[in-house]
Amino acid sequence: MDTPSLPPPSMGYSPPVATPNTLMPRPERRPTPLAFSSPSTFSPLPPQQNQLPRTSSQTPRSLSSGDGVHVNTPLSQFSTPPGPPLFSPPLRPAAVPFRATPTTPQPVPFSSGSTLPTSSSPHYSNGSHELSLHRSAGLDESTFESPYVLFSAHKVLKRKKLANVPCLGFGALVSPGREIAPGPEVVHREPYRCQSCGAYANLYCEILIGSGQWQCVICQRLNSSDGEYIVPSKEDLQNWPELSSSAIDYVQIGNKRPGFIPVSDSRMTAPIFLVIDECLDEAHLQHLQGSLHAFVDSLPPTTRLGVITYGRTVSVYDFSEGSVASADVIPGDKSPTEESLRALIYGTGVYLSPVHASLPVMHTIFSSLRSYKLNIPEASRDRCIGTAVEVALAIIRGPSADMTRGIIKRSGGNCRIIACIGGPSTYGPGSVPYSVSHPNYEYMERTAMKWMEHLGQEALRHETMVDILCAGTCPVRIPVLQPLAKSSGGVLILHDDFGEAFGVNLQRASMRASGSHGLFEIRCSDDILVTQVIGPGEEATADSHETFKNDSSFYIQMHSVEETQSFSLSMETKGDIKNDYVYFQFAARYSNIYQAGISRVITVRLPTVDSVSMYLRSIQEDVAAVLIAKRALLHAKTSSDAIDMRLTVDERVKDIALKFGSQPPKSKLYQFPRELSTLPESLFHLRRGSLLGNIVGHEDERSVLRNLFLNASFDLSLRMLAPRCLMHHEGGTFEELPAYDLAMQSNAAVVLDHGTDIFIWLGTELAAQEGKSAAALAACKTLAEELSEQRFPAPRILSFKEGSSQARYFVSRLIPAHKDPPYEQEARFPQLRTLTPDQRTKLKCSFIHFDDYSFCEWMRSLKLVPPEPS
Repeated sequence: MDTPSLPPPSMGYSPPVATPNTLMPRPERRPTPLAFSSPSTFSPLPPQQNQLPRTSSQTPRSLSSGDGVHVNTPLSQFSTPPGPPLFSPPLRPAAVPFRATPTTPQPVPFSSGSTLPTSSSPHYSNGSHELSLHRSAGLDESTFESPYVLFSAHKVLKRKKLANVPCLGFGALVSPGREIAPGPEVVHREPYRCQSCGAYANLYCEILIGSGQWQCVICQRLNSSDGEYIVPSKEDLQNWPELSSSAIDYVQIGNKRPGFIPVSDSRMTAPIFLVIDECLDEAHLQHLQGSLHAFVDSLPPTTRLGVITYGRTVSVYDFSEGSVASADVIPGDKSPTEESLRALIYGTGVYLSPVHASLPVMHTIFSSLRSYKLNIPEASRDRCIGTAVEVALAIIRGPSADMTRGIIKRSGGNCRIIACIGGPSTYGPGSVPYSVSHPNYEYMERTAMKWMEHLGQEALRHETMVDILCAGTCPVRIPVLQPLAKSSGGVLILHDDFGEAFGVNLQRASMRASGSHGLFEIRCSDDILVTQVIGPGEEATADSHETFKNDSSFYIQMHSVEETQSFSLSMETKGDIKNDYVYFQFAARYSNIYQAGISRVITVRLPTVDSVSMYLRSIQEDVAAVLIAKRALLHAKTSSDAIDMRLTVDERVKDIALKFGSQPPKSKLYQFPRELSTLPESLFHLRRGSLLGNIVGHEDERSVLRNLFLNASFDLSLRMLAPRCLMHHEGGTFEELPAYDLAMQSNAAVVLDHGTDIFIWLGTELAAQEGKSAAALAACKTLAEELSEQRFPAPRILSFKEGSSQARYFVSRLIPAHKDPPYEQEARFPQLRTLTPDQRTKLKCSFIHFDDYSFCEWMRSLKLVPPEPS
């Protein structure tokens, strides 16, 4: 097929005209300063050269939706090549003693430390002739909905004064590791990147089809595609995935790690080390043994597993004896010596063995565990957690981690250490005194925290994550253990006991797909300033990524890349916006569990508007509520901070009404904007729930929930923020209702999903009917398992009857709407209209009076009119 050439230059110069095929000059841009977790400004870079700005008002594409870009549905309209396997946390069915609904996991996104394509410098026109410019056509822009990025609004206000109102704010939740079906388009080559700012070629770029040059949407510079984009017509540009899809995975197959030997399934070769507390009482030990037996039975046969127990010493179990279990013992009072590690690493012992080869021995080890016999309180028992993790890490990094026929194999993906802990670290490195009343406790705690953080960083360098699963009633001193999990890219989870929920999380932690060496890049139009990033990572150093002459992007080193994570971005406009669109590009580069290098590039553009009402209608209230909550939780490090943040939430709600609401005639109260009718209720749940409220008993629990929430995906964050209430009806159906205490009807069964907890409540009338209550309870448990099937961490599922002591967990999470007048109750809880007068009377008499505000009372205390239900 012949390639058309560019038109010959004209003899004279005529001023350029603003058409879709012409690039117009534009004032110089300035780099965008960004911040991670807290605002931070970088020194400005020199102005860019050789840039040809695009037109701001005309484009061959048009929006088919007045609400702009939507971000809730996956891309389904393209025929894509098969991508990498998808991540799905649920597990295979486990053996007794607990129930789980597992499936095979799917890998998470990957990062590529790839080099840039060797493209030659583009040639530019000197203005002697007009350039014919084209963009891929025939594309409905409203279909480019990105499930990886959720913006708080689908439109951006042009006026800086209105756009930057802090009470509402503008931002996005980015989940670069999320996996959906169908996945992004897959491209097996290097991406084309702007040689000026580093941005990636995308579907919004202007293309010169005669020369193949493309214009960057971030800095407007023309770049070469090495002739790749030279086509006869603009319709042919749709053959390039990056020019027709908003999300692209650039995949590099290969491995740069020295000593790596490819195996048939590197996913299954990544080892798991169990680090088990041997200082447990009999009751806790029995639960733990049941969970461990079920766990090892649920693992794929090729999974390599190691077992370490710890108390005052560290016992490393050796699987080289075949059917006999033996262990090498190392003192726990200090870090292991080089001699002791050399004996383990270069010895004949096999400390990581495939499950299919050593399953009977593993069951023998778990059955042989004995309860703690000395008469010493749980908190005062010697536990050398730090030494145990050090030993596990040393064995994982080899070199003889797995000896098979004399060949040394290194793990093909992220390794994982799972620590099963029942008490604090009180012995050896990283330990604290038994009692918090020790005169030097604060100093020793800070020292232990630093040591644990360093150990976690060392684990991360060796592609090993440390998950800490705590259970029991003994305080485990969360501030000491949290740095170890956080800095290695793992998680810390609290459980009531070592039973069902612990066992499910043990399985899901081991099968969680995770990418490593992650680098997250954020680029925006020069009109947008990213002021804060909250998420599972830290600001990347300059030597960890490529540098470009005019790169104003922000780089984050990701501790791990998982589906269950997200980054929260807060943004502002740097001035009044002149253009009709603003652009956002996010790139996650990492190595997946198969050691393939991936660069996932997501590009989104949002329309800009002058109308405040159009902007308010485009606001995604759930996303906005989650972003506000994450910003508040970032500062709620202590219980006193949480009280301050509750007052901050009150002021924020009041300011939103003052800035965007209205004041009815002859009224001193402000009307909350009707476009945001559900937002204040979500924030009311925030201030009184488990994140900022006082319904969580211990500060350790609040700390764990806070860290989990700050890094959690949108779905889990939303459920942790605002619980979901479902009432059971005969026939096994469920009706979704507002999370109000009016749902506590004696003849009903109710399921309340609060993210990390799912509660099943049975009314007294229903509980008295044995047959009906059993059927309702079974239906509710099935629903609870379905709701949490793919959730990590798996929530605890509690069921109880009306009036029982455990029912307080359920009641405290519901809005006390029984205090409101009947007309307001019916307006906000329409299901009441189906009750008979007798049932209404019984319901009213069942409530106990207490001082907590209802939602309507809280709004009026802020001098606001409660918004009408949507």
